[in-house]
Amino acid sequence: MFEKILVAYDGSDAANKAFDLALDLAARYGAELKVLAVARPPEFGDEVETEAVLENSRRHYQHVLKPIRDRLAGSSLKHAVEVVSGHPAEHIVMTAEHWGAHLIVLGHRGKGLMGHWLVGSVAKQVLHHAHCAVLVAR
Repeated sequence: MFEKILVAYDGSDAANKAFDLALDLAARYGAELKVLAVARPPEFGDEVETEAVLENSRRHYQHVLKPIRDRLAGSSLKHAVEVVSGHPAEHIVMTAEHWGAHLIVLGHRGKGLMGHWLVGSVAKQVLHHAHCAVLVAR
């Protein structure tokens, strides 16, 4: 049923629940699992400032993803962990489509690097634009 599962991860409690659910489903179905973290650029700022913020975000996600990588390393699942930069919903949908995901799993609300709530807008946009099944974890 699900051969490729993409899970969006930002380190929030909801993302941890989504990861646990995706990991369980991947093990149950023998699916390949991809964990995707998207470093969101600032809304305003010059190029140098924007790049500095993105680099800081990438370092943050590498740290936040260490426990995820460790858990995956202890499993027999085929997996990948990626950190990309850009708009989260857009990259989640694009990655799922290009990779051929059968299921996207994400939290109902995420938290950005600076602690601002994304008001569930990412989940709503993914639900609206995804070309595969979407499971929203609470």
